Amino acid sequence: MKSYTIAKASGAPGWDAIEPLRADCVLWEPDCGVRMEQKLCYDDTVLYVFQHAWESDIRAECSAPLSPVHEDSCMEFFFSLTDDGRYVNFEINPNACMELGFGQNRRERVRLCHKSERETFRPVCTRTPDGWTAEYRIPLSFLRILYPEFSLRSGVSFRANCYKCGDKTVHPHFLAWNAVETAAPDFHRPEFFGNMILAQQKILRSICSEGFFWSALQSTSGQGAAAPPQTL
Repeated sequence: MKSYTIAKASGAPGWDAIEPLRADCVLWEPDCGVRMEQKLCYDDTVLYVFQHAWESDIRAECSAPLSPVHEDSCMEFFFSLTDDGRYVNFEINPNACMELGFGQNRRERVRLCHKSERETFRPVCTRTPDGWTAEYRIPLSFLRILYPEFSLRSGVSFRANCYKCGDKTVHPHFLAWNAVETAAPDFHRPEFFGNMILAQQKILRSICSEGFFWSALQSTSGQGAAAPPQTL
């Protein structure tokens, strides 16, 4: 299984300084050229998510709460913060319409409808010349509703997977960061999750006098840089 280290942020994320993970395992359907990357970083109170899809024929029909966004062009982030197998799934389409769930597998889970979804997760989606991006934040206060003992601190690890799909797009596709070894499409398989760890390195952001953006990594130790629906 693949692993990914999540850098620690200082203020708003500087995404250009963060290494991506790539959902490059093509599953169940012929390769149609769609690609996806995801970046993550964190601070003491928030896990930040940035996703980029390279996709020409974009479908974006869903906009209402609890809509089946996986039928649209969709990017997904599934993660489990304990060893008991329960995981959270975040799914988002180009309209910034989100679908959330929590449970053990596809059948033993509940769909979550957060009454303050926009204010809590702040989803933003943007069309690009080659596809679209999604950005949102997952507050620690939300995570502790589901995982009361979890903390966003260096050294903490958990299991996760990232997906790209589009069941009713012109070119149906299924991509994953870690391959899902099942005969039929099924992203709700935590046994195939990879590993993620919260790093000790902090990302610093600044603007030079000329207006150019730069960023660096600094260890938090100060030793220098290393280059039925439930309502919550």
